[in-house]
Amino acid sequence: MKVTSDNLQQLDFAKQDDLLPAIVQHAHTGTVLMQGYMNPAALEQTLTTGLVTFYSRSKQRLWCKGESSGNTLKLVNVHSDCDADSLLIRALPAGPTCHLGTESCFSSDGFSEQPTLAQLMRVVQQRVANAESKSYTEQLLAAGTKRAAQKVGEEGVEVALAAATHDRDELLNESADLLYHLLVVLHSEELELSDVLEVLAQRRR
Repeated sequence: MKVTSDNLQQLDFAKQDDLLPAIVQHAHTGTVLMQGYMNPAALEQTLTTGLVTFYSRSKQRLWCKGESSGNTLKLVNVHSDCDADSLLIRALPAGPTCHLGTESCFSSDGFSEQPTLAQLMRVVQQRVANAESKSYTEQLLAAGTKRAAQKVGEEGVEVALAAATHDRDELLNESADLLYHLLVVLHSEELELSDVLEVLAQRRR
C-alpha cells in the first residue's frame, strides 16, 4: 500500500510498541541505505516535510536524518508491506547515508550494490560533475542534447542492421552503445532511468 497522510490509520503500529521498522532504499538505484524506526508522528512529519524522519529510541525523540550532518534523505514515496507493520521508504540521499561516510549502512560484500544500468547512469552523472575529466560523456553533453540524440538515432540504426543480418556479437555491442547513449540523453533532459521504469510499471498495471 502506498502510504499517505490519509491512510496512516491503516498501519499496524500497535503490534510493535507504536513503532514500525522502516527500510530506506535509494529511489534511483535500488540500493538499501539504512533501517530505522518510525512512530506515527515521525511518519507524519516525513510525509509533511518531505525529509525522512525517524523516532530515535536512544534519544527518545523525533530525529530528522541529517539534522546535524546535512546528509538528509529526500522522500520520494512510502509503501507498507502486506501486513501493514513495516515500511519501505524510497528516498534520494544528500551525501553519504551511513555515519561512517559510506553510501549505505549495509556492507556491499557478497552482493551487487546496484543494477548495471543504474550503475551506468551514476557513471554518466559523475563524469558530468567532473567536467575537467574531458571524458567522452562530458564532451558529448557539452555538444548539446541534439548531438546526443543524434547518437541515439545512429546507434538505433546499427542495432537494427545487426539484427537484420543476424550478427549476434554486433547486436550485443551496438545494443550496449544504444543504452549508454540513451542514458546520456535522459541525463541531458534532467530525467532519470527510474522515470522510464516508472512509465513501464504504469503500463503493466
